[in-house]
Amino acid sequence: MKSRISEAVEKKSRGYNCAQALICTYCDIAGIDEETARNLGSPFGLGMGNMEGTCGAITGAGMVLGLASDDRVKAIRGMKQIMAKFQLRNGATQCKMLKGVDTGVVLRDCSDCVADAAEFLEEQLEKE
Repeated sequence: MKSRISEAVEKKSRGYNCAQALICTYCDIAGIDEETARNLGSPFGLGMGNMEGTCGAITGAGMVLGLASDDRVKAIRGMKQIMAKFQLRNGATQCKMLKGVDTGVVLRDCSDCVADAAEFLEEQLEKE
């Protein structure tokens, strides 16, 4: 598969939230059209809409992984790998921690989170 990381980052720069950037970039792999993907991802930006939850880019990657897989156990195992790699690279998976809401120290900006989640998603999709 040709990498789509830059496409996902570009979507983020055009107003897609982090989850939408992922799921819309890979909607063909997920088996859905882009409008459905954008609607599906809309409430998952800003860490579940309030910065308290998991980064939307990771959530979007998980949605793609789940829709692309017909094996629940493989999808869960793949999501675990994405989360672990993201945590290792960025020091957090929660939106507000990544954005430094409580500390004032931004660990990763949104476009980099999108790039990371796309990279790790592509690695998992290649394994399928």
